[in-house]
Amino acid sequence: MISRELAVALRDAGLVWHPASGDRFQLDLPDTVELEVEAEIFTVSEMTIEARRTPTGTDLAFNGTTEWALDSVRLADAVWLPREDQLRELLRGTFRRLVRLTDSFLVEVEIAGEILRFEHPDPSEGYGRALLELISRSR
Repeated sequence: MISRELAVALRDAGLVWHPASGDRFQLDLPDTVELEVEAEIFTVSEMTIEARRTPTGTDLAFNGTTEWALDSVRLADAVWLPREDQLRELLRGTFRRLVRLTDSFLVEVEIAGEILRFEHPDPSEGYGRALLELISRSR
């Protein structure tokens, strides 16, 4: 799973999240909320946490499953933690290969004819860093 820091960087760079069942996220709420809540990882599921389209955007509705009784949060108050398969899909045609090294993985992408490599012990983090570079160059 990618780090919260990378997930925030991807969001801030312009990655748009359309919540779907199975997606993981953390909350990104004002300082008045306890930090333990922000550290918890939630999963979108129609039975417990569902994405509801509203006239003002998308809300993530907590269907009575959390002990701290949070009804819903705006999508803007959540940090999406994309899975490895989602990150690879978002790289689309730029992805070239994933190589297992001794203690890490190497993600290779091609952007505008340039081969770029991102090495990390977690392949998801490598994919995420490659996606951040792709988004940054696309702006």
